[in-house]
Amino acid sequence: MKKLTLLLLLLSGSIYMYAQKVPYRVIFDLTSKDPANYSAVLRQIKGIKEARPDAQLEVAMYSEGIDMVCKENLAFAKDIEDLINEKKATFKVCAFTLKRKNIDASELLPGVTVVPDAIYEIITRQSEGWGYIKVAQ
Repeated sequence: MKKLTLLLLLLSGSIYMYAQKVPYRVIFDLTSKDPANYSAVLRQIKGIKEARPDAQLEVAMYSEGIDMVCKENLAFAKDIEDLINEKKATFKVCAFTLKRKNIDASELLPGVTVVPDAIYEIITRQSEGWGYIKVAQ
């Protein structure tokens, strides 16, 4: 009986240790040009990072959402650059959208990454087990 109890304790301990190492990864889907949505996603990122400093967070932008990371949009530039520089979140922009809107990658904030297709980026992250949040007010 002692051996069985010891075995159960060891197994439950290893399960507990595994549960603590599950990564916290979220991809945000941003397509809006509404500044309220920009504020919301930045607030959500900051809140998650306070609760889970180890969280991996990514914002995938396409359609009108890419306006958030254009250099001309000064209202959010400092917050975004701080998150990128502190490695708290990554910001990915759709190459198809850039082409469609005639925006050059040099017009984006430093550290913003261009991906071939933001929708494919989201699907890939979801297949890797990332959580998904559609940013909308």
